[in-house]
Amino acid sequence: MPIFEYKTRDQGGNIQKGMMDAANEQLAAGTLADQGLTVIELSQKKGVSLSILNRVKAKDIVIFSRQFSVMISASVPVVQALKILVGQTTNLALKLIVSEIADEVNGGSKLSDALGARPKVFSEFYVSVIRAGESSGKLDEVLNYLADEMEKDYDLMHKIRGAMIYPIFVLAGLSIVGAVMVVWVVPKLTAIIAESGGELPFATKVLMGVSAAVSVYWWILLLVIVLGAVAFRFYIKTPWGRWQVDFIKIKMPIFGPLFQKIALVRFSRSLQTLISGGVAISSSLKITADVVGNSVYRDLILQTREAVEGGSSISSVFSASSHIPSMVSQMLAVGEKTGKIDVILERITDFYTREVSNTVGNLVNLMEPLIMVLMGIGVGIMVAAIIMPMYNMANQF
Repeated sequence: MPIFEYKTRDQGGNIQKGMMDAANEQLAAGTLADQGLTVIELSQKKGVSLSILNRVKAKDIVIFSRQFSVMISASVPVVQALKILVGQTTNLALKLIVSEIADEVNGGSKLSDALGARPKVFSEFYVSVIRAGESSGKLDEVLNYLADEMEKDYDLMHKIRGAMIYPIFVLAGLSIVGAVMVVWVVPKLTAIIAESGGELPFATKVLMGVSAAVSVYWWILLLVIVLGAVAFRFYIKTPWGRWQVDFIKIKMPIFGPLFQKIALVRFSRSLQTLISGGVAISSSLKITADVVGNSVYRDLILQTREAVEGGSSISSVFSASSHIPSMVSQMLAVGEKTGKIDVILERITDFYTREVSNTVGNLVNLMEPLIMVLMGIGVGIMVAAIIMPMYNMANQF
């Protein structure tokens, strides 16, 4: 539907600005009038529709949460804070959503209900924390705490992605150069070597065979890659496929420990945020299971939830799992006995956040020599397959 930007005056004479979606300008004006607002300006944003504005990034939610928490902490009314955020938000999709939420809250809806009606933008985790803050009357504290935790999680993921850019870029460049050599350069060089006669080295024969196969059957190779990618994408969407891939991820050499630590950080941070926000343990575990991002740990957390509902402790299930370090289960047992489970979870989060940062740094340092080794192997193959035969051929004259 088209998106309209409006400027209105309420019954108290206050000016309000916002955005809304409607089938046409008449319906948009009628909706505003039904809310008791006098339309001053109403215009459609040309070339913009809701269908192309459906992407809200994690960074946008982090900025929105921080600005919202600051205004609520400053005793700004919720509706007024949301209206202000409409003007400050740069993402057009989020701008529209915040404007709609402000209208719904102004019409009597709860903030958590308005947020929960948009699950693609605001997760169940986010909505549950807000709902707990509304119930306890500590919305400002909960918002501030939620913004802090979201910023930490975003910074951690951003750091991991940033560290992986260099090795991915180098490997992609090597792959492109290798493909160009095999398809265009190698055939011309090997043709010269073959014309000279004589016995060709084994490496040269292999390289010539690979080059010939790729040059002729490149479309089959491309088709296999595309079909394989599509099949893998469908496979990981199945519960069993997703579980197998996640299990392999945490068991991988070098990268496995990193994926385990990331899952533990997400678990401890999410559970601590929910518990501190006043959400019940059982509900917190259910929400955390969906936030952790790994099917192996998701199943483990759901098993823990069933045990907790049956009267057992969180640590009882964790201590029996090989995927949970003994330190974590022991610290959780201490937290449950002392009634300071949220404090213990915070300590676990801090510890594994540092561990993730150190692991990422070590991986970056490790990737550089590995890339150099791969480059050396590639150069060695080219020397053995092409340069040496050409050198031998030159010595014959």
